[in-house]
Amino acid sequence: MSRRVADSRAAGAMGRVGAEGTPSAPGSASESSTPTPGALASGITVLRPGRRVSLLLHRRSAVAAVTLLLLLATVMLASACLGQTYVSPAEVWHTLRTGSGPYDLVVGELRVPRIVLGALVGAALGLAGALVQTVTRNALASPDVIGVGHGAAAATVLALATGAVRSPGAMPAVSVAGGLAAAALVYLLAWRRGMQPSRFVLTGVGIGVALSAIVQLYLTDSELEAAEQVKLWLTGSLNGRGREQAGPLAVVLLLCLPALVWAGRAVRPLGLDPDTAAALGVRVDRARLGLTVVGVVLAATATGAAGPIGFVALTAPQLARRITRTPHLPLWCSALTGAFVLVAADLAARTLLPPLEIPVGALTSLVGGPYLLWLLGRRTATR
Repeated sequence: MSRRVADSRAAGAMGRVGAEGTPSAPGSASESSTPTPGALASGITVLRPGRRVSLLLHRRSAVAAVTLLLLLATVMLASACLGQTYVSPAEVWHTLRTGSGPYDLVVGELRVPRIVLGALVGAALGLAGALVQTVTRNALASPDVIGVGHGAAAATVLALATGAVRSPGAMPAVSVAGGLAAAALVYLLAWRRGMQPSRFVLTGVGIGVALSAIVQLYLTDSELEAAEQVKLWLTGSLNGRGREQAGPLAVVLLLCLPALVWAGRAVRPLGLDPDTAAALGVRVDRARLGLTVVGVVLAATATGAAGPIGFVALTAPQLARRITRTPHLPLWCSALTGAFVLVAADLAARTLLPPLEIPVGALTSLVGGPYLLWLLGRRTATR
């Protein structure tokens, strides 16, 4: 592409930024609906004199975030109340406020830590899915596709098979290391004078298939007790998990906050085609690498805390995008959507077939499969 064509595209993109408050993504592989005039008029840009810094307030996104927070609080309260033992909201509040009472074991020790972990895992997966889909510009991409979950599973299986790690408390760290290593391998193999999103996704699928084969070989030729332990972890579940897993995940989310603030600004120009983004002064490869690293760290840590929970990272960003009607994937609404989806799914998994408890990963996959087929059909119909 000539310099003149790139400059003209950049001028057009900057014109859209000034008029709409955020750049659109022409030709983006992940479909986006055109914002309504009301949504465009609600964008408020504040410029600081003498500095190229802008703050964008999208009113619909703010309203959506507040609504999602209220929905999340509601489903968290419902999850604390409902179960084999019903606890009234007043008793839940009394238990949380005083740390004592007849329901301290049920509410304070079992349900609330599990609910908090579910919200943290869902938020991390929602953020990771939004970042990966921004990098690949594909609504069908997620950390699962690029091998994070498969790498975590393979690392866990190898640690159990070789006896290298015997402490159950060390297994989340092993799965995090496996997820990071798998994503790094995918990135290195996909690099060809720059990171091409299509090559990145296809390489991730290939690595994921290979790692999945390693897990299946172990399950076929292992003792029954060890195989059952791995199978339970592979389904993804919040049962029996709580403060021990929520603490490290909360620390990782806090440490990633500065990177997420930067990512919130970086996702907008990356929605454009690479030539236009480069003409706007964006270092495309560096931005993609940064977003990928943050997304993989979040996804790997969430997987280490609760096991591979499928389809949350895939569906949460797209649901948030449809709620906010923004041309780019909204990170904070994606996090809130992921938290709400996972807490609601865990509540349903606990209460649908009492006293049987369905692993939440199995339930999200059961619901996410038809959603993926619908999304594929929708994308095919629009071409």
